[in-house]
Amino acid sequence: MDELEARAQRQLDGLRSFEEKLTAISVRVTSPDGLVTAEVDAKGALVDLRLEHGANDLGAERLGEQVVATAALAAQKVYARIAAVTEEFNESFGDLLAARPAGQ
Repeated sequence: MDELEARAQRQLDGLRSFEEKLTAISVRVTSPDGLVTAEVDAKGALVDLRLEHGANDLGAERLGEQVVATAALAAQKVYARIAAVTEEFNESFGDLLAARPAGQ
């Protein structure tokens, strides 16, 4: 029974660790010209946007496109990190599930 309880605890710890890693993910990307910086969290939400001096010189349409493109790139990178963390979790959690307590 102790071994079963310890196994369940390891699985629970693995789930908690996975959740913590996911919620900690955020990515900050700066446009090639350095005028726009966007930060996106693990939910894909834009959480910070910074415009450098000169950004307004781009004009409203071009600045808007730059903001969208920079934020979209940050979101892509966030989702790539989420995929990597999820893959790592699936491998380690699969190992935990496959491990059988002694006597089974």
